[in-house]
Amino acid sequence: MKKDKFNCCHFHVEIPEYTFNLQAVEFQKTNEEFAVWFFEGILENYPNYVECLMYLGNAYTARGMYEKGLQVDLKLVELRPCDPMVHYNIACSYSLLGKIDLAFASLNKSIDFGYTDLKHFETDSDLDRLRGEEQYKTIINKLKEVEQKHVS
Repeated sequence: MKKDKFNCCHFHVEIPEYTFNLQAVEFQKTNEEFAVWFFEGILENYPNYVECLMYLGNAYTARGMYEKGLQVDLKLVELRPCDPMVHYNIACSYSLLGKIDLAFASLNKSIDFGYTDLKHFETDSDLDRLRGEEQYKTIINKLKEVEQKHVS
């Protein structure tokens, strides 16, 4: 162990150097695995912690755990029924699971509750399964109308 020496006032202090070698299985996980473990642990004690649920839903999606992500989104809809981002995220989960009609219904709700980010909508890969559908064009037009109302 290396020791650093410091002279402080008239005292001589030796500070040992510590190295951490975390062997616990939890600390050997990848970023996404760790995030899932971490957020699930928090939610055991605080099951309605909205921000934590949002992060967990994103972590599930990043790991391809779409069904679990959907379950988180459904819980968030219960906790925040009028939040446009919650409805947008549930639309993404439905899209990733191939539930096209439910995805479009949720996207419409998100816009009704105030979602306006057309640029993000057009580039979000979670919605790729929807792009060839006629309803997708309807959503684009609806977002453009909302955008025009905000500009006018």
